[in-house]
Formats: sequence, C-alpha cells, structure tokens
Amino acid sequence: MVTTIPVPIQFSLPDGWRSAPPDEVGVPEAAFVALHPATSQGFTANITITGEERSADVPLEDIAADAAAKLEAATGMVQIGRQSTMGSPENPALTQAVRTRIKVNGEPRDVVQLQVFLGMQNADDASRRAVLHIALTATPEQFEKVIGDFQKFLKTIKPEQGVAQ
Repeated sequence: MVTTIPVPIQFSLPDGWRSAPPDEVGVPEAAFVALHPATSQGFTANITITGEERSADVPLEDIAADAAAKLEAATGMVQIGRQSTMGSPENPALTQAVRTRIKVNGEPRDVVQLQVFLGMQNADDASRRAVLHIALTATPEQFEKVIGDFQKFLKTIKPEQGVAQ
C-alpha cells in the first residue's frame, strides 16, 4: 500500500523521467516513485519520496542515521559517505551519500543513493515538523548521468500552493 507524506508538495520531473505506481515497482512504502527508463540495463535509476512527522527537536542527522539503519537491515551492508547540512533551523535540510548492495533478479548489484532530508516546520505546532525523505538510487555507472536531473528535481519541490508552512 502506497504511503502518504505529511505535507502536500508540488514538483516537476525532468525530461526522461516517468512516475510509476510504488506498489507496482516494489516500493510500497514510498509516496512517489519516478523511473529513468533510459538507464534500465539491469537496474533502473529511480527517485523515491517518503516522509514522516517528527518532533522538531530531533536532528536531521538522527533521522538520516535511522534511514541508513533501515537500509542496512534490508540489504545487509551500508557505507555512509559525505553528509552536508543546509537550510534554516525552522526548515533544515541534510544530504547523505550511501553505498549498498541489493539483489536484482537474484544477483547482487552495487548501488549508490543520494538521500535528502527536508524538514518543514508545522505552522500549527512548532514542536512538530514534517520530514521529507527524497532519494536518488542508481548504479555507480548511472549516477553521473542522472545526478544533474536529481538536482534539478530537488529545486522544484515546494509546499503545495495555498498550504501554510
């Protein structure tokens, strides 16, 4: 069952990407999935969006560590690379590079993920915030081809018009 995210957002996909039903592509915990069909030689690069509501005092570093731990539990191996923070205290952001190995058609495949965590302050309750988890997953060979698209995609994400932050 597809999940929802705690804040309505809008965004635009770059050319060459198409949305896919999360359940049909094996990511039922995602609220949104986009695929890059041109990279589908054995593994299709993808973007996923999930989200949650958390206490505003939980650092994004802790949320990123939780995400890495879940990924490690699912795959058995995670290497965390560079992390960087940006944004404001009210609306922080954190990026985290991750390497892991997954099974594709029964065969192990190395993949890299650029995980982005965006905090959005709750206008009704300053003690809570929505946290979007946006991830680009690709093979190391695909990554350089799709990272620019992912960066363009991130710049288009914003709260839906008329929704208070």
